[in-house]
Amino acid sequence: MARTGIDLGSEAAESTVALNPIVGIAREDLIGAVGAMLRETAGQPIKTLGHLKNFGGEFVRILKNDSDLVPDAKDKRFADPAWTTNPLYKASLQTYLAIRKSMRNMIDEAGFDELERARASFVSGMILDALSPTNTLIGNPAALKKALDSGGVSLIRGLKNAYEDMTKNDGIVSQVDKRPFKVGGNLATSEGSVVYRTEMMELIQYAPTTAEVRETPLLIIPPQINKAYVNDLSPQKSIVKLLTGAGIQTFLVSWRNPTAEHRAWGLGDYVDALIEASDVVCRIAKSKTLNVSGACSGGITAATLLSKLAAKNDKRVASVTLMVCVLDPQPSDSETGALLSKHGVEMARRRSAKAGVLKGSSLSRTFAWLRANDLVWNYVINNYLLGEDPPAFDVLFWNNDSTNLPAALHSDYLRVYEEEPFAKPGTVTLADHKVDLRKVTQDCFVVAGVTDHITPWKACYRSAQLLGSPNIDFVLSQAGHIQALLNPPGNPKAKYFHGAGRPPASTDEWMASHAQEHQGSWWPLWTEWLIAHAGNLKPAPKSVGSRKYPAGDPAPGTYVFG
Repeated sequence: MARTGIDLGSEAAESTVALNPIVGIAREDLIGAVGAMLRETAGQPIKTLGHLKNFGGEFVRILKNDSDLVPDAKDKRFADPAWTTNPLYKASLQTYLAIRKSMRNMIDEAGFDELERARASFVSGMILDALSPTNTLIGNPAALKKALDSGGVSLIRGLKNAYEDMTKNDGIVSQVDKRPFKVGGNLATSEGSVVYRTEMMELIQYAPTTAEVRETPLLIIPPQINKAYVNDLSPQKSIVKLLTGAGIQTFLVSWRNPTAEHRAWGLGDYVDALIEASDVVCRIAKSKTLNVSGACSGGITAATLLSKLAAKNDKRVASVTLMVCVLDPQPSDSETGALLSKHGVEMARRRSAKAGVLKGSSLSRTFAWLRANDLVWNYVINNYLLGEDPPAFDVLFWNNDSTNLPAALHSDYLRVYEEEPFAKPGTVTLADHKVDLRKVTQDCFVVAGVTDHITPWKACYRSAQLLGSPNIDFVLSQAGHIQALLNPPGNPKAKYFHGAGRPPASTDEWMASHAQEHQGSWWPLWTEWLIAHAGNLKPAPKSVGSRKYPAGDPAPGTYVFG
């Protein structure tokens, strides 16, 4: 059974690029994991022979049609009826499953420590995913049927798609049909203007859509590794539209896509740029305070900003929202975290220092191979074997529109993993001050996603506990990384858990005694929370900007196209 574009798009959207431990993985660590498995195999011959014997017994049962091995019900690679009705395909599938089972048992019984076992499991999984029979034409019944039914046209289309990727997509299998989308056309369409520009960022103010607005404006701080228009992706998935519709004066930072000449831009420079932007926001809105919101690595930047302002006793920020943000990353948080090593971090730092930037395309390629089933093999099957175009999916269009990180900023983010500045308050200097989130006492709204494997929700929960605020609303959305952000009302399956007040030490306690389950999107809850922190109503300005900061290029600005 062929996968639909909706299936591919929705699954891949859960694997969007983000700044997490993968930026510190070195090829040597991957090779080392393979070497450890080989050494264990050679060094424990009796155990190895035992595993081979068990595999041999299972293979005999497969040949006799007595094997009870079946794929996981969630593994859609083997959904075609031929895998159960055709003897050859059934034997091929069960042999593949038997190899996986044998490999898993061998790793479980090996004399590995916890880190070695995690690395071996991850690397063996990558290898076995690549060896799946579904990744070949002869081993994929759906692809063979399509070739026969189309008279070979699907194969010709597949070869054309492969050629296009080789020559026009840097050798990366395409995840999205980009043709239907245009930034500023059918994406990022909310009305607004650039009201301030520096070499590093553009500040966009969005036009009010209500007769009255709240006194205290909101500044959105996006990640540096992706472009800011995810906040105004489409009219149906627009955080900007949500906010302006609630009478919130909305400002958005759009970071410039850096090149090698900007290699020296570090976290301190980005924080200083935000301080500068917040000055402009307050002057335009004629407010002494503002609210801020940061997502993913933008949340790390926002947290650093709050810490620096607190160190200066600067109280301009009234409240803060942190979305899918991990401030205290640990190797145990995710499967890719197991591959993080001091050596890998240092190698990543050296590579970006040499190039001047960590290229977004390089990060996308690495990330794709670490989520190979979702981001590589699904598309190999769809694009090449079935000869279908990749899905036209707005989230994936945005995700593939990645940006670079300056070498200095990349190095600073790696320091978050190395030195744990947020988890060790008052001891680590970052952005020209001793980081101490205990001094951040503003009310805080924290969002995480249940199925988020990029910034796992329990790691986001730890972020909330690092803040000094006594009033923290923690929301756990029944969604993954990007769906936790783009969560408009209307999805009948949507739900979230919400708890207010200082979060208890354990997530189990929070779920048991603090969290309340709600149906629907968390966006209305956040809107109410922001309104409560945004002051009184006043007449909406007739235009964006001010005499000192006049409206310039229309939203989404010019840096978004770089």
